[in-house]
Amino acid sequence: MNTLTTTDTAAVLDRLFAAADLEEVNPAPWPLDTPFADASAKQRADALAGEYMPISRSGGQLLYALVRHGRPETIIEFGTSYATSTIHLAAAVADNGIGHVWTTELSQAKVDAARRNLEQAGVAQYVTVLAGDALETLAEVRGPIGLLLLDGWKDLCLPVLRLLEDRLAPAALIIADDTTFANMADYLAYVRNPAHGYVTIAFPVEDGMEISCRT
Repeated sequence: MNTLTTTDTAAVLDRLFAAADLEEVNPAPWPLDTPFADASAKQRADALAGEYMPISRSGGQLLYALVRHGRPETIIEFGTSYATSTIHLAAAVADNGIGHVWTTELSQAKVDAARRNLEQAGVAQYVTVLAGDALETLAEVRGPIGLLLLDGWKDLCLPVLRLLEDRLAPAALIIADDTTFANMADYLAYVRNPAHGYVTIAFPVEDGMEISCRT
């Protein structure tokens, strides 16, 4: 069984990817006077509330396959956006018959849109969308965490990992998207240092992905 191929789920994903493709061809200008790098996470989230910024199609398929194989009971996602990656995770949970996805989003507009998309895709029951600052909303989520997806603001990926590190299950997978971005350098240096307890590999999907195993 593959929920990704069912009519409702496939239709929502096709719509989200099509919208993201149009967005890439006609990107919206940064709307604030404050430079992006100097804006707070909340300012960035509110300013880009209409931007999809999804995982790639191949990245989504990879997420689905990894969850199907590993059967993690607790999955954490940092950065819901419009729920494209969340739907892939939730579809795998549904097909495994075990697990739950906890996902975070700072933009209330995106929280509302993500919840609608999850409902329309038929996988909302497998997901809890945590609205607000991930460094706060994830503080009380219980482990052990079997899979962690880092796809929010890149400068916060390492702080989120460090926040959750003591709740990672042995052999947990940590997947970071958009690793070709310059502001992922600190994160990559951390997980690629064996002293921090990871075996890690760069995976060649669009914009890069790092897959790390907690040892």
